[in-house]
Amino acid sequence: MDALVPFVVLGGFAAVLGLLTWAARLIRRRGGAGAGMSGALAAYEEAFRATGHASHYEIRAQADRRAPTDSPDGWRRRPRRG
Repeated sequence: MDALVPFVVLGGFAAVLGLLTWAARLIRRRGGAGAGMSGALAAYEEAFRATGHASHYEIRAQADRRAPTDSPDGWRRRPRRG
């Protein structure tokens, strides 16, 4: 019976590694790793570095902004305010 213990341990280790490999492929295929990691890092920044947290939101706002485009007649139009 003692001779089977190393095989059971190695088999369990191989099963865990196989499961983690499958999960990594699934996450990469669906693209879910980026958003989760970004959220985790944002939470860390908010808790431990207040200036880093504020700059994270500013960088996200800059990335979400669209660049102004020319109108079909070639003139740029400013958006109306008010």
